[in-house]
Amino acid sequence: MKPLDVTTETFEVEVLDSSTPVLIDFWAPWCGPCRMLAPILDRMADDASLKIVKVNVDENPSLASAFGVRGIPNMVLMKDREAVHRIVGLRGEADLRREIDQALGA
Repeated sequence: MKPLDVTTETFEVEVLDSSTPVLIDFWAPWCGPCRMLAPILDRMADDASLKIVKVNVDENPSLASAFGVRGIPNMVLMKDREAVHRIVGLRGEADLRREIDQALGA
């Protein structure tokens, strides 16, 4: 399963109303580090305990602005409608999983 593309229109249903924690990946197609991160997030999307969504900052600038995204890649971990952790920059899969687990108290 691949991460779901989310827009301003689908954000509330897919992110805020999610019963599982959600990792939002703010990205753009022209961003090299974002493209390097994509296969890592694709692999992590198979984990049923975490939902991963992607927000294209060029197509959804209001969402990027609402989350204070100034640089990409920029990931925000949401749990129960609250932003609980932010990860800025490229990470390897092991580091990313560890950081998410720590933020969720796993």
